Amino acid sequence: MTISTTKKVLGATGVATLLVALAGCGSAPEENTGGSAAPEPADDFKPCLISDEGGWNDRSFNQSAKEGMDRALEELDIEGIEMESTTPNDYAPNLETLVSEGCTFIVSVGFNLSAATVESALANPDIDYAIIDDWADNDFDGATDAPNIKPLVFDTAQASYLGGYAAAAWSAQNGVNKVGTFGGMQIPSVAVFMDGFEMGVDKYNEDKGAAVEVFGWDTAAQEGAFTGGFAANDTAKQTAQGVLDQGVDVILPVGGPIYQSAAAAITDAGLDVVMVGVDKDLAVADDNVTDVTLVSIMKAIDVAVYDATLEAAAGDFNVEPYVGTLENEGVKLSEFHEFEAELPEGLADELAALQEQIIAGDITVESPNSP
Repeated sequence: MTISTTKKVLGATGVATLLVALAGCGSAPEENTGGSAAPEPADDFKPCLISDEGGWNDRSFNQSAKEGMDRALEELDIEGIEMESTTPNDYAPNLETLVSEGCTFIVSVGFNLSAATVESALANPDIDYAIIDDWADNDFDGATDAPNIKPLVFDTAQASYLGGYAAAAWSAQNGVNKVGTFGGMQIPSVAVFMDGFEMGVDKYNEDKGAAVEVFGWDTAAQEGAFTGGFAANDTAKQTAQGVLDQGVDVILPVGGPIYQSAAAAITDAGLDVVMVGVDKDLAVADDNVTDVTLVSIMKAIDVAVYDATLEAAAGDFNVEPYVGTLENEGVKLSEFHEFEAELPEGLADELAALQEQIIAGDITVESPNSP
């Protein structure tokens, strides 16, 4: 595990997107662009962050959460603690360390930290907690298991629906008509991407009279290809290769660094295959894969963490769930970057129209893994 005290300036990383989005439960949060001052935190306010095992440089959900916390620390001009977990065995000890270090607001990054976060929150009712991609409802009674935890969740299926539609259009244009996906661990925050992706492909087939197939995931059966973790390793590469062997020309790896294994499998085999990124705009986050990243399905985790941290700093912390959707701009599709000129004619307009229909309720994207 790695522990660091952090107060740093972040570089500007925002890019224009086809479907603009931030995050939130009601209206989209407003970024502090200098027009108003950050709140003056209490003298003892200490925000802290704990990663999942993917680590801060996963170019995915952990890194995005860290960027949001770093930005809040800079604007508040305070120090916080960020602890990097390397295995699931780190979760409980890391949380104990954060409590002992005097953290007053703790953000846990990811579904896998749910049980440890609930245990810590129940033992420390005076500390405010938030958790990304989980309701902290481990007894499944419909209520958060501790009264001091704020869920930060995202209905990613909505944006993934658009990504699936785009992937199908790309593959159909190439005459391949096969797309694929695989995940890290089979947990709701992973499977929800795969659900939306398949539903988007189905929508393309319905609208165009096409027959694009999806390999690696079956939404109805909730079965598919998974690596069992979030590490970019031989298992992840072999899992990616199993999907690529089906002849797909678009692949969606869902699970932090496992996209690196998919990229390696594509490169080693010399395949003409593109990837769909998740969580962050992968073409921007990792220039090693820019040339094979068609588009990314994004969650504004950074904004959710930033916004929740500033609320806690101002004494306005509340446990109302923070749910990102297309409507409140919590999820989005990135630009197509260097692939934009190669897109099927009219695809951008079709995606914009689909988004409007989802927001209006004319299209319902129902995933068994949606928040």
